Amino acid sequence: MSVGDAPGAPARPARRRRRGRVVAGVLALLLLLVIAWPVGLLIWANGKIQHVEALSGAAPTPGTTYLLAGSDSREDGVIEDTETVGARTDTILLLQVPESGAPSLISLPRDSYVEIPGNGSSKLNAAFSWGGAPLLVQTVEQLSGLTVDHYVEVGFGGVEEIVDALGGVELCLDGSTGIQFPVNEPMSGLIWDAPGCRTVDGVTALAFSRMRYADPSGDIGRGLRQRQLISAVGDKAADPSVLLKPATQVGLIDSGLGALTVSDGSNILDLGRLALAFRSATGPGGVTGTPPIANMDYRPGGVGSTVLLDPDQAPTFWAAVRDGTLEPGVVGGVPGS
Repeated sequence: MSVGDAPGAPARPARRRRRGRVVAGVLALLLLLVIAWPVGLLIWANGKIQHVEALSGAAPTPGTTYLLAGSDSREDGVIEDTETVGARTDTILLLQVPESGAPSLISLPRDSYVEIPGNGSSKLNAAFSWGGAPLLVQTVEQLSGLTVDHYVEVGFGGVEEIVDALGGVELCLDGSTGIQFPVNEPMSGLIWDAPGCRTVDGVTALAFSRMRYADPSGDIGRGLRQRQLISAVGDKAADPSVLLKPATQVGLIDSGLGALTVSDGSNILDLGRLALAFRSATGPGGVTGTPPIANMDYRPGGVGSTVLLDPDQAPTFWAAVRDGTLEPGVVGGVPGS
């Protein structure tokens, strides 16, 4: 027996090399799995995104501009409404990431009285009803002077699924906009017994984001709740307890991306940048709110009550949004507020 085989003697170099190769192989496999899972998830997620030809092809403006629209079809059963045919958009948000300065998340009231290219003047959400994403993009570009780089449409049915995939989100409702409690609004389906915060499921989250008739501030208050819901979803989705669970990741992506339609040329990385920009705009260094409003009950005739945006302040406001020169905080809102 050689010295190398004697009891207690050091392992032969060949045996050590084999053991080293096994350890290295296991580590390489683990590393491959760690890398392959997110890469595979990314490729799978990118393939689930639906696309629409939405952009106008207008000359780009400084920074990056995202137009987000929440759409519902009365035909899919999500919203019970026997009088309205086709789709509407109750949520219209313009997210601007300037080349420098504060990012802005601006809610555009759906009843804003605006010029719709080729159709005269009407409520903003009529643009979506009449011409879908392309006409809505053109209308918002004409209104703001900003060229939309990425269009993202979220189906309302997907809101329920996303919230439920997250196990619910915490939302808060108080009387800051003059809301009287208890809230029981048949049009949205929201029932909220007393002011305060609670963890809600998808059905209640959707009703929360759509409620406006029980709120004296109408579209302004609804815009606040819509931004709160999106922020709550983003915060919950970014929680490590969610991010580190593969099953939850798959369920969330499946429900979330299944509800999304984005402009041609936009991909999963663009959506990631949008999410980061949204968190930045709703953070302490960002800007949220509405354009300056002149009249919350403007009645031009033929279209009922509309929201009249202030034509005198608009040019300065949109230039500041574009250039990132607005002071962080909440802007716009009801006249005199």
